[in-house]
Amino acid sequence: MDDRTQLKLPGDLAMWIFIYAELLVFGIFFLGYAFTRAYHVELFNNGQATLNKELGALNTFVLITGSYCVVRAVAAIRQDHVNTCVHWLGAALFSGLIFLIVKVFEYKDKFAAGYDLDTNTFFMFYFSLTFFHFMHVILGMIILGFMLVKTRRGGYSALDHFGLESGASYWHMVDLVWVVLFPLLYVMK
Repeated sequence: MDDRTQLKLPGDLAMWIFIYAELLVFGIFFLGYAFTRAYHVELFNNGQATLNKELGALNTFVLITGSYCVVRAVAAIRQDHVNTCVHWLGAALFSGLIFLIVKVFEYKDKFAAGYDLDTNTFFMFYFSLTFFHFMHVILGMIILGFMLVKTRRGGYSALDHFGLESGASYWHMVDLVWVVLFPLLYVMK
């Protein structure tokens, strides 16, 4: 088998170990949510009914768009299109910012209605899971910002974009978690 046909993970192995560890933590949270929900269906359905599905769907669209932008950024740098890569990374950063703003409005609405971590088990899971994810979006944006600056300074090229692929992989993990989290919290009955 020649080098062109070998499959390999993009980016650094250490990043993938970190990603798998994060997915394991989220997976444990998801299982805890599912098992608890099975014993408190009515409570969870009532809590879920207070959530704004449209804002959750908007945030899903925003993060999927951000992942698309990251894919385009990696494709651009592989062709040595540095400026195009910078623009796509900027668009991905913007999508993360939109996500955070929408989530803050959701939190503000919940707090104003009197819901918090202590309200009941559903809201304990809702706030814990979404805030844990919120913090991962912030870390993803920091990584994207670092990659944008490094790309602008000529730190990545068609021949050397290993770090960009590592950061892109992390961003995709953040997106993947939300793609599971959104239906779990907002949609599934």
